[in-house]
Amino acid sequence: MKKLFPKPILSVLLLVTWCLAQMSISPGNLIMGALLGLFVPLYTNRFWPNAPKVQKFGALFKYIAVFLYDVVVANLQVAWWILLPQRKLRPRFIFIPLTVDHPFVITVFASTISLTPGTVSAHVSGDRKMLIVHSLNCADDAALVDEIKRRYEEPLMEIFG
Repeated sequence: MKKLFPKPILSVLLLVTWCLAQMSISPGNLIMGALLGLFVPLYTNRFWPNAPKVQKFGALFKYIAVFLYDVVVANLQVAWWILLPQRKLRPRFIFIPLTVDHPFVITVFASTISLTPGTVSAHVSGDRKMLIVHSLNCADDAALVDEIKRRYEEPLMEIFG
């Protein structure tokens, strides 16, 4: 069974995501979602030879909730900045020292930052000890670094152990 479904959670997520994207749970969409859930993990499994296992699912669900909340708030902030351009934006690059060292966890961390409006992960240093992030509006570098580490990196360390 493990050979057929190497990533069962991913398979279920693909099925659910497909049905949500199609806004229908018709038989055809269920079959297509199931096929995606079957074949995508089979063909991508070789790219994740030693992906870390989730240690705490409760922390994962809390992380997702915090991330979704941050996306909504950041969207509103960016819209506010665009609609009221009299504010002077302070775009800059910030340097975040990494505590996590697993490539998969670093990728999740960098992706979370990039998916939050107003910030984009620009570069991971070759030694995986520094992440360079561009912020659209940053008043205090140290405060932003602390907030990103507290909201995203620390929970990822708890999730993946």
